[in-house]
Amino acid sequence: MNEVEIDRVADPTLDEPVLVEGLPGVGHVGKLTAEHLLDELDGELARRIHSVHLPPQVGIDDDSVASLAGIEFHAVRADDVDLLVLTGDHQAGDNRGHYRLTEGVLDVAEQFDVSQVFALGGVPTGELIEEYDVLGAVNDPDLRSPLEDAGVVFRGGEPAGGIVGISGLLLGLSTRRDLPATCLMGETSGYLVDPKSAQAVLEVLEAVVGFEVDFGTLEERADEMEEVVGKIRELEGGMEVPDEDLRYIG
Repeated sequence: MNEVEIDRVADPTLDEPVLVEGLPGVGHVGKLTAEHLLDELDGELARRIHSVHLPPQVGIDDDSVASLAGIEFHAVRADDVDLLVLTGDHQAGDNRGHYRLTEGVLDVAEQFDVSQVFALGGVPTGELIEEYDVLGAVNDPDLRSPLEDAGVVFRGGEPAGGIVGISGLLLGLSTRRDLPATCLMGETSGYLVDPKSAQAVLEVLEAVVGFEVDFGTLEERADEMEEVVGKIRELEGGMEVPDEDLRYIG
């Protein structure tokens, strides 16, 4: 098996689609957002990437059928906008793998003439929060204005540790291909799956890209998490979250 292999599953016709990346990371913010888009909107599996840099495992479905770990691109029509939604259960396990996978992602983006990239993730606060800001980073200053109009917050030098993983590399490597790229990062505690943060990110994406999606199921998941949060708040005074657990942004 090669380092990165791209399986051509289907060739849907897309008109200058927007690439939306949502892989696992802090609070599963990006993954929750991407999965909600796929749950609510009609999509078609278009490409699948397998790589030796992904975990050496298979997934098992409800019929006990195994499938090799990979990441997938789904073609989605959202109102008058075409999306290419990237999601999966894993990121790479090493530095080389992150670079190779990201280059593979951008190769697929070029196949579909992607017009812009949005990498989605979470930025950890280390504490439970009530109001969810969405932080932004861009690879071109001209991208900032419409994001600020949609409520995105730009804090110079933040996140302090930078953006790692595919979410960060999509910004850096897209620059080398003259492809506009933005990273939207929902604030999250860093130690919970966070549907509220995912909703905040999705609301910004809606406003900037120009489509609408129902939030019902995401709100239900947020209500469920509120019960967990309530219990954590009772114990919060005695909780310590190790710093190293909060450094990853993706």
